[in-house]
Amino acid sequence: MRHQIHDLLAPLPGTARQIHSFHFGPTQARGKVYIQSSLHADELPGMLVAWHLKQRLAQLEAEGRLLSEIVLVPVANPIGLEQVLMDVPLGRYELESGQNFNRWFVDLGETIGQEIEGQLTQDPQHNLALVRRTLRHALLRQSAATQLQSQRLVLQTLACDADMVLDLHCDFEAVTHLYTTPQAWPQVEPLARYIGAESSLLATDSGGQSFDECFTLVWWQLQERFGEQFPIPSGSFSVTLELRGQGDVNHPLASLDCQALIDYLTHFGAIEGQIQPLPELPYPATPLAAVEPVATPVGGLLVYSALPGEYLQAGQLIAEIIDPISDRVTPVHCTNEGLLYARSTRRMATAGMVIAHVAGLEAYRTGYLLSP
Repeated sequence: MRHQIHDLLAPLPGTARQIHSFHFGPTQARGKVYIQSSLHADELPGMLVAWHLKQRLAQLEAEGRLLSEIVLVPVANPIGLEQVLMDVPLGRYELESGQNFNRWFVDLGETIGQEIEGQLTQDPQHNLALVRRTLRHALLRQSAATQLQSQRLVLQTLACDADMVLDLHCDFEAVTHLYTTPQAWPQVEPLARYIGAESSLLATDSGGQSFDECFTLVWWQLQERFGEQFPIPSGSFSVTLELRGQGDVNHPLASLDCQALIDYLTHFGAIEGQIQPLPELPYPATPLAAVEPVATPVGGLLVYSALPGEYLQAGQLIAEIIDPISDRVTPVHCTNEGLLYARSTRRMATAGMVIAHVAGLEAYRTGYLLSP
């Protein structure tokens, strides 16, 4: 194992922060896998999974069973990890800018396209290496003006040449689910099976330039631009893996998730070993554009009637909003049928607040598809 330390731009003297990456695998590796956790710093189940995974990877490396380089970043957001206000962790948004930590990574699709034009050939492996090399050089040329930009650049540079990028998150109260692209789904489906993803949500571009999509979008944009003339492979695929809810931080679940990731990496060919049989897929992959964000029209005490993991029929009751002053009870129903995969932890709702997400079957939304 090699431990690397990456300094972030310090906003003030004496306030320097660092990203720590742990690199496992042989010197002459067949490929590269990048795994990070807790980019939203108050989402900690993935951090515990990463801790378990770190121990397992060290053992597998000692046994000579790692075929790919596997890069692990267990604390992907030291900035957000320290944001605690009156005992409440605030790890989703940077307090200085108000920006979501998992948005607005550098979009280099146009830049890379301009730089490689005239250098592409009919050899897909040549084009693969060319794009990766150009992408890395383009990122190294970027300069950060803020600590947040510095953190984004470190993470993006660490992962830019990986065959697979796994970003470990969680929701508020949720079942295990994941986000990836339709193009990557054949490669990601075994992960969904091993991890027991009860919802798999697919979108090519969901908006916001999130960490996972900042890699897949580069390759998709290049394929759209040059694909009719030159073979441009999909040089990277990414997955945002949501490991249940914020409160699901315990060793039994983390150990199960760690083993699922080991099984998937073995199936993928990054780890040498016996490939485990694929479990049944709990729920078919569906478009992210089919997700219904269920909002309440009024504020009040939020009392749920449905649990994460329940399959709801169109019009089914999800919750009641109770006004303890007027005694008014406002029912909140879903519009479409689908799987309730996540809901809010808050129990006092404000008017217009999204309280739950339901994975429907038919796409009906367009534009920006992510939560704020």
